[in-house]
Amino acid sequence: MKVKFLNKKLWKEYYATLSIVSVIASLTFLFLDIPDDKKTCCFIAFAIFLVVVFLFRWYRANNLKKISLKINNSTMEIETGDIFLEDGFKIIPFNEFFDTKVDGTLISKNTLNGQYITRFYLNPSDLDKTIDSDSHSAEYILGKCERKTGKTNQYRLGTIIKNGEYFLLAFTHFDKDNRAFLEINDFTSCLMNMWNECDIHYGGNTVVLPLLGSGITRFRGYENITDQELLEIIIWTFKVSRIRFQYPAKAKIVLTNDCLDKISLYDIKKRFEA
Repeated sequence: MKVKFLNKKLWKEYYATLSIVSVIASLTFLFLDIPDDKKTCCFIAFAIFLVVVFLFRWYRANNLKKISLKINNSTMEIETGDIFLEDGFKIIPFNEFFDTKVDGTLISKNTLNGQYITRFYLNPSDLDKTIDSDSHSAEYILGKCERKTGKTNQYRLGTIIKNGEYFLLAFTHFDKDNRAFLEINDFTSCLMNMWNECDIHYGGNTVVLPLLGSGITRFRGYENITDQELLEIIIWTFKVSRIRFQYPAKAKIVLTNDCLDKISLYDIKKRFEA
């Protein structure tokens, strides 16, 4: 169970419901006279009703598939889906070099950017031309790095290259063995830069992103970070960035079914809805 039986937020919500039911029951019984031989049955029925109400709330809390949050007068939706089928600008995470070679070493075809490249580019060099000619992102090139394979221009994490209806995001560092990694400070800094870039590029459209950091990304010094924690950090950085998506635009986080199995949307909503 993602939401435990003794979850404090769940019980607080239940007590609020119980208070309303109790007031209604008290007012009702002021005008009803229950026969003595029926009082026990009525009490049992009422107790069963209260148990059922709690079990219903508990079941619903554990089976939330979608939530909507109001943050900074903007709407943020979280639900499962296929990011490629979403409307709006879709964020696709790349490494800090914007590598495009899907060879299982630099980029795996199973990663989101691997799927993006193989889906839309028969010749990845066409994507390289788009990346290299982007004047906005060129401002955030930190320098050139010597590498055995792959591209050499290193971009600031959080840099976005707008490509059609996609935002290509410089998201992770790469080590000498071409493994993606981040430190928590890198992660939060990248997200803050990303939201600022979205504010520049989104143009009144919805921005859709995956659960960034979930999967193969290694977090140095924080190896046991959970998908729940990653989602909370993404929402928190959106909140403190003060970016505002004007209606009908919104921010939307699309989760895989595997991610949703490990995330309590009920706890997320209760934490950030205030």
